[in-house]
Amino acid sequence: MTNNSGANSPGGSATGASIGPLAGVRVVEIASWVAAPSAGAVLADMGADVVKIEPISGDAMRGLLRPARQAGPDRIDHPFQVSNRGKRSVALDLGSDAGSEVAKKLIATANVLIVNLLPQRQERFGLDPASIAALRPGIVHATMTGYGVDGPEAWRPGYDVTAFFGRSGAYDNMREGDGAPPRAPVGQGDHAAGLAMTTAVLAALRLAEQTGETQVVDVNLFATAIWTQASEMASVLADGRQPTNRDRSQSIGALTNRFPCGDDRWVVLNMPEEHWWPRFANTVGRSEWIEDPRFATVRDRFGNMADLVVAIDEALSHRDLAAWGAIFDEEGFIWGPIQTYLEVASDPQAVATDRFPLTEHPYGAFRTVAVPLKIAGADVSPKGRAPETGEHTTELLAEVGIDAIEVEKLESNGVVAVGARPRRSIEN
Repeated sequence: MTNNSGANSPGGSATGASIGPLAGVRVVEIASWVAAPSAGAVLADMGADVVKIEPISGDAMRGLLRPARQAGPDRIDHPFQVSNRGKRSVALDLGSDAGSEVAKKLIATANVLIVNLLPQRQERFGLDPASIAALRPGIVHATMTGYGVDGPEAWRPGYDVTAFFGRSGAYDNMREGDGAPPRAPVGQGDHAAGLAMTTAVLAALRLAEQTGETQVVDVNLFATAIWTQASEMASVLADGRQPTNRDRSQSIGALTNRFPCGDDRWVVLNMPEEHWWPRFANTVGRSEWIEDPRFATVRDRFGNMADLVVAIDEALSHRDLAAWGAIFDEEGFIWGPIQTYLEVASDPQAVATDRFPLTEHPYGAFRTVAVPLKIAGADVSPKGRAPETGEHTTELLAEVGIDAIEVEKLESNGVVAVGARPRRSIEN
């Protein structure tokens, strides 16, 4: 494994004495947008030295989702930070011979190469698996695309809204009845695919260690989305029937549904077993439902679901969500509040489990989002802020034997760009 003292330099070292599980592993990332870079961010959180090679103009994601209401001249690009934290950046023109040569010198030091270029573009730049295996035997070559690197539509570009939500059936499955497909959260499919890539890279690293052979990883948004819906897809494959798009009045289970409370906040219940029904009826003060012939059995409740939803809505309208939550907890019910993002940001459980760790930045510390895992005795926290475009160009090129004079020549010829560490403006 490659060990490099410059790893995770953008924001400094992590707190605590525990080591990152991937300390000594170098990852070179030639990827933009969210899915593949988010995998790089997770690997950086785990201690890998992640080198981001981006165009001289910077990753196209920079500034695209910048918060609109952030005051002052020193603006932190928070969405970009999530998927690029803890990395070092070198900016270069990959299409030039000199830029390609620099990139390959960096790749030759890596244990992992992450790319999100389509297969034909990989071949154009000499970044396809065969070329990279010849350059760096034993490397893990990992590709993220919309639809995969083979098949009749491997050529097709894809984003999470098209490949993950649209083509996979996810949008259709989220509709209620014949309504329009709902809006998907920004980057949700990308981050799911990023975790899939992280899993594949870790397994491939292990295999490369055992065999000494180059490992080729193929992860895509379409396949990841199908996997996240595997429970329902398995039934479709078995019986050839399309699941019904159901609104609340067509729910399969009486207590596997969403209901408004008296303060117009919503609760979701998931208690499909029969023994919950009489307990629920008694708890909400409607013991008569137990003997009501419309609701006596699972089949009866399903056949009269529209009436039952109206009845439960009315019963829950007499208390607010907090009051019902306390009652449901006393009864041991399986429930959850339907929260806004603002509520999640201050959720006591999220805060207690450090879901939003503090990251230092020259413009001021900010909270970000942690990876959804912990390893006892290991440090998998964010390793610092995301780099500026080309912030580490000089540093990284020096590590592969390109001195400052040559860097200046490359910069003057438009082959590389040398960025600077962000500094707080005088106004602040």
